[in-house]
Amino acid sequence: MKKRVALVTGGTRGIGLGVAAALGKEGFNLCVCGLRPAEAAEESLARLRATGAEVLYVRADIGSKPDRDNLLREIEAHYGALHVLVNNAGVAPDVRADILDAGEESFERLMRINLQGPYFLTQGAANFMARQKKADAAFAGAIINVTSVSAEVASVNRGDYCVSKAGLAMASKLFAARMGEFGVPVYEVRPGIIATDMTSGVTGKYDALIANGLLVDPRWGTPEDIGRVVAALARGDMPYGTGSVLHVDGGLTLQRL
Repeated sequence: MKKRVALVTGGTRGIGLGVAAALGKEGFNLCVCGLRPAEAAEESLARLRATGAEVLYVRADIGSKPDRDNLLREIEAHYGALHVLVNNAGVAPDVRADILDAGEESFERLMRINLQGPYFLTQGAANFMARQKKADAAFAGAIINVTSVSAEVASVNRGDYCVSKAGLAMASKLFAARMGEFGVPVYEVRPGIIATDMTSGVTGKYDALIANGLLVDPRWGTPEDIGRVVAALARGDMPYGTGSVLHVDGGLTLQRL
């Protein structure tokens, strides 16, 4: 029996690497993409191959239409199938700026990479999945968007990031509604404070907030925490749950008195 195939964008570092490793352990073959040359990502690719997965690496900028189109072509040519799409790749603002002062350049960059990119990559992958479902009624696909608590928690010094993640949250609902016809569930996973290179510059800030009771589970989250949740969704452990939002944030968004 052929292995199912999962695409994880930004899958060679941070949360994406944790997700890809979890899917590899779950028995998926993988395609991961990133901006680095394959040689620079080799350590991560070796870690993924060690899970038993076949690993296809495609250098791609998710914010580029030609790169997105090529990414899907490479997957179809190499594997002939795509069962799970995990939209994980994203960027933080180059500079955190008060929304009363922030310029449009950063906003446009984040919308292109964090929202427009995954939106239209999902469109392409969804059409690929629909074709597979029409050809084989047993086809089982899933789309999983990794967003952020910033989709709902306001940070006025990085409004562009918050708006991009809120937009991807709505995209999850839209594709969940549309892909029901093909039996493809769509989920949103909202990580909280996760220890990655993206958050390394604000370690002190969040260490203090966690020590002062910000979280119910008083620790930093890990990429492996997110990977385990995504693997469960990809495996099919949440049937009848399309459109669901899963908070993996240590209780950060839990309202408390």
